[in-house]
Amino acid sequence: MTDIFIHVYLDEDVDVLVTTLLRSRGFEATTAHQAGQLGKTDSEQLEYAVSQRAAILTHNRIDFEDLARGYFDRGKPHYGIIIAVRNPYQEIVQRLLTILNSTTADEMENQIFYI
Repeated sequence: MTDIFIHVYLDEDVDVLVTTLLRSRGFEATTAHQAGQLGKTDSEQLEYAVSQRAAILTHNRIDFEDLARGYFDRGKPHYGIIIAVRNPYQEIVQRLLTILNSTTADEMENQIFYI
C-alpha cells in the first residue's frame, strides 16, 4: 500500500496548537486528547499511533528511542516517531512541515526523525 501523506498523532506533552497549524496547512493531525488517549503510557501511545497508521510526535526522546528499539528487535513496524526539542509551537510546526512536505508516509515507516 502506498501512502502519500503522513498522519501525525501528538502525544499529550505536545502543544495542541501544533495540530491546529498542521490542519490549516492540509495535514491530518490528531491529539491524544481528541483520541481519548490521555493518561496512557508511552507504549500505549505508540500502539495507538500504530493502530491509526500515524507517525507520533513527542518530546520524550529517551522513552521513544527505547520503544523504537523494541519494535525493531521484534520486527514490529511503526509509522514513524518524530522527536521534537521543546521549542515554541510555531518553530516545531516549521520543522515538522519540512518533513511532511518532503517525506511520504511509506518513507516515514520505521524511521525516527529529530526536529
